[in-house]
Amino acid sequence: MNGRAKKWTLIAAFWLLILILWQLLAALYGPEIIPSPYLTLQGGYELISDGTLLQYIGISFYRVLLGWTLGGIIAIPFGLIIGRVDFIRTFAEPFLNFIRFIPPIAFITLFLIWFGIGEASKVMLILYATLFIVMLNTLTGVLSVEEDKIRAARSMGATEWQILIHVIVPATVPYMFTGVRLAMGTSFMAIIGAEMIASNEGVGYLIWNSRLFFRTDWIFVGLICLGLMGFLTDRTVALLGRKLLFRYGVVSTSALRR
Repeated sequence: MNGRAKKWTLIAAFWLLILILWQLLAALYGPEIIPSPYLTLQGGYELISDGTLLQYIGISFYRVLLGWTLGGIIAIPFGLIIGRVDFIRTFAEPFLNFIRFIPPIAFITLFLIWFGIGEASKVMLILYATLFIVMLNTLTGVLSVEEDKIRAARSMGATEWQILIHVIVPATVPYMFTGVRLAMGTSFMAIIGAEMIASNEGVGYLIWNSRLFFRTDWIFVGLICLGLMGFLTDRTVALLGRKLLFRYGVVSTSALRR
């Protein structure tokens, strides 16, 4: 058996073991607490048949991708500026290290007051969840650039703008990319909290609303969908990063070999 076949065999065996354990727990506690894989599959079929599940997945995806993209677009320039300007960094860095410990969910009530109960509050919450992670990673990347590279560029007559574009940014790309991937996970956590509290559609709403009908199978469907959404999104971003940013030293974890 070659390496690839062995790898996929182990993966299949792992997931088979998970399903067996799941079935045993379902038999032990009953479907009201833990629905079996078959009952969960049935619940998923119900939600797909009436179009609810795909609609909710699309809505949650839209909110996450919009807020995540806007957060990244704003965070990267600010991270570069804070990293390069000492005066700004003196004031900004303590603030960033303070506010990053406040989870996005803590701002849900305020965002609802500030931006209303529509899409704006949810997108802004995801933007917040993305902003500081990407900004801090970008800042760390800027501060990690070797001073010798900057001095060498200056000795050849490069301006500060040219140093930023041709030295700082290329060296910081792996840090930016790591920040963007980490922020994706936080964005999913933020949107689920927002949809549970202030929404009538989305995967978070599905999970929260299912409790009213004692449909634990629908809750499991929502959880599985969240995992798949996050997994597929992360893999897609990793693949794009590996293909488009490989020359900057960006590799996905799947590309690493020991």
